[in-house]
Amino acid sequence: MNLLRGASSERLMHRSLAALAALAFVAASFLGPTAALALRSGQPAPEIGLTDRAGQRVDLQSLRGKVVLVDFWASWCAPCREELPVLERFYRTYRERGLVVVGVNVDQDVSNMTRFLERQPLTFPVVHDAQHAVAGRYDPTTMPSSYLIDRAGVVRSVHRGFRAADAAGLEAEIRALLEAN
Repeated sequence: MNLLRGASSERLMHRSLAALAALAFVAASFLGPTAALALRSGQPAPEIGLTDRAGQRVDLQSLRGKVVLVDFWASWCAPCREELPVLERFYRTYRERGLVVVGVNVDQDVSNMTRFLERQPLTFPVVHDAQHAVAGRYDPTTMPSSYLIDRAGVVRSVHRGFRAADAAGLEAEIRALLEAN
């Protein structure tokens, strides 16, 4: 009799595991690639491959050997408007030591980006990604989202959102990567 109970328990456990696996598959299907494939620290940085406002192609491959901060932003995003002057300051302070900041604007209408940049000039490269070709590879789940990339092209940290109190920590991460090589 105990042998039959053991077999029933084992069958129940297998059915439960199968149901759990099916549930996980269905959940992943509904959540899409965002949940399963979100870019994380330690992963190779996806290519950008867009042209900036000056007509220069921005390719991470050509930036190897530099520390790169890729920042996704939009003109309608209040935290982005607060963050961009901070990133401009970082760029001006550390570009001679090897920092490149790349702004990836995700506004649907390029004129929104252009008007914003007329009021808030930035000296670092800014590309327009209305089709979300680049955003689709990075998966910025909030605005702004920043990806700090080391000299070998590996993502070292991901920052979602922005608060002024976060600036010192991000600057320390940038300095550490610049001093690493």
